[in-house]
Amino acid sequence: MDLSDPAESARLGTAMAVESLPGFRCMCLGDVRFEVFDRSGGRLAVVVLHHGATLRWGQWESDAVLADGRLLLAWLDGHGMPGPIQQFEAGRLRARQGTEEERNWLAAMPAGLEGLAGRIRGLSRTGSSPSPELLAELTDRLHLMFPDPVERVLALLDWYGSGSGRCSGYPVHEGVPGELLGRVPIADLLAALADPRAEERHDAGAVRHLVGWKTRPRQKRDVARLPEPLRARLLAHACRSGDSDKQGRAERWLATSRA
Repeated sequence: MDLSDPAESARLGTAMAVESLPGFRCMCLGDVRFEVFDRSGGRLAVVVLHHGATLRWGQWESDAVLADGRLLLAWLDGHGMPGPIQQFEAGRLRARQGTEEERNWLAAMPAGLEGLAGRIRGLSRTGSSPSPELLAELTDRLHLMFPDPVERVLALLDWYGSGSGRCSGYPVHEGVPGELLGRVPIADLLAALADPRAEERHDAGAVRHLVGWKTRPRQKRDVARLPEPLRARLLAHACRSGDSDKQGRAERWLATSRA
């Protein structure tokens, strides 16, 4: 692209203005590579855009934070490269959705567990599974707050049905109530789902639990114990969810009895 026009060169310069060198370097290769040449064809510089937010230039000790990354993304869009701004907006949308899902997940956390929220959410940052000690502490607190097993299971189903609601590809911390449900006797789970207090949100947790990947030690046998009306109810919920993965799993597990 010819930047001999002073106005065009100034627009690009403004779009590439940086505000700081914070000392970090992104681990990825970047999204857009800018190569700047002089009039004779000699290469003057190579600058790489990362995530619509930072620039990398070999003369800098770290990546530089753009003063306004959207200006550069809009400049690229205006010059026939809409991909970077589309990718950026999609990332922002995913981030907003993730924030809302985590807020809903925290709101559904059973009473008495709030003090452990930080430890549980930290699992998603490290990618670690919950430790036996954490699961034991959660179990003890649940028994203290909900002595009645039906109320305890309803609280767990409500919690597990919140957040992203996905059966796969969800944040690690969302799997904690599923781990706890996996320890619940199937008789208690069935009693909770038959309770008049069971609502759509509890069905959401039950579907996610019963049709997920290896969620119970004897999952096949346990699902086979579901009464047909309950099986139909949970399958209908999965079909209404709009989640094709969940619906497919539910159809495989719930559409017909699995002996």
